[in-house]
Amino acid sequence: MWFNIGAPERAQQASACFILGVEDTMPAILQWYTDEGMIFKGGSGSGVNVSPIRSSVEPLGKSAGTASGPLSFMRGADASAGAIKSGGKTRRAAKMVILNVDHPDIEEFIWCKSIEEDKARALQAAGFDMSLDGKDIHSVQYQNANNSVRVTDEFMKAVEADGDWDLRAVSTGKTVRTVKARHIFRQFAEAAWRCADPGMQFDTVINTWHTTPNAGRINGSNPCSEYMHLDNSACNLASINLLHYLNDDFSFDIESFKHTVELIFTAQEILVGYSSYPTERITKNARAYRELGIGYANLGALLMAQGLPYDSAEGRAQAAAITAILTGHSYATSARMARKVGPFAGFHKDRDNMLKVLRMHREAVNHIDASFVSEDLLNAAATAWDEAVELGELYGVRNSQASVLAPTGTIGLMMDCDTTGIEPDLGLVKVKN
Repeated sequence: MWFNIGAPERAQQASACFILGVEDTMPAILQWYTDEGMIFKGGSGSGVNVSPIRSSVEPLGKSAGTASGPLSFMRGADASAGAIKSGGKTRRAAKMVILNVDHPDIEEFIWCKSIEEDKARALQAAGFDMSLDGKDIHSVQYQNANNSVRVTDEFMKAVEADGDWDLRAVSTGKTVRTVKARHIFRQFAEAAWRCADPGMQFDTVINTWHTTPNAGRINGSNPCSEYMHLDNSACNLASINLLHYLNDDFSFDIESFKHTVELIFTAQEILVGYSSYPTERITKNARAYRELGIGYANLGALLMAQGLPYDSAEGRAQAAAITAILTGHSYATSARMARKVGPFAGFHKDRDNMLKVLRMHREAVNHIDASFVSEDLLNAAATAWDEAVELGELYGVRNSQASVLAPTGTIGLMMDCDTTGIEPDLGLVKVKN
């Protein structure tokens, strides 16, 4: 929003986060490249689950030969992202690529970035310029994306039990190869230790908390994985600096925080209708489901100022209560807006699921340990969710998704935060170019 809103001769693209979808056809794959490029051009980031693309061990169908597999198409998308700086000169393109754990190319996916980084080190030792914007770095592939593997509860139970795991053909669903689940899991751990990728996304839990499953499952996320919802959807972000709500007696100013949440959330909702979107499908979904991403920054600084260790039961309880107020009050505000202007267009198709997730959130407040957080904060969290559920049942909600915990890497610094997002302090001195 800071980059685009009001900028002359620029589309008013207010959403930072996009999730795309891709199908197993050449036109769909090339459309993925195009859509991603337009998102980057506007200063935003996108993610996609490439599991629908058939694997490199599957036949091409009517023509002879085997398919290229998703990794070959990831190379093209990576090169495109590297060529397009996000928003021209504001920041680098951000993207996420996801592959399901039962895809036959999963092992190649796990290791692709680690192998490329080995290559980069070898080239650097040979005298090539492999610095961040060096003239030779472009020969290193897969560097413009975060990679994540989608795992299910079934897979994690197989890891626990040292069971077998089937890798299945995308085109037929038949088992191509059977491996030990722990063998795959060990490779996640080792590759991530070497190069920080791939991350893991827990598909079963994600879709259990999905508000609109009748509209489609959650397959992907945005580059930083705070936003998870439908394919071809968008989310605009706004984060609140928590340190501003610290009272002189080191208590948390609940009423001021709730006022800010209500104000910012309403502003974000207004933006949905006035924003530009990069594709027709995203425009349609964004306006039908109206996903928002209110969040916060500087949690680490708040806890330090209160004398609470970041890694402590007290710190976690404080964070849980503040987050519960943030999301609960946002949904209550969303329901009040629905009373005036109606719920989001897809609400009636998913009414039961939407309300079920709101009730799951309300139940989760009961698990915050009351011995580690102030009575006022806990009561405010419980009240916010009681209101959200009660008003949601009466009027529906205006937004299918309300809050995210974004990393706030750029905006946190611009807001003079000591710590970004929900993270602890990284060091006494930080440098960002």
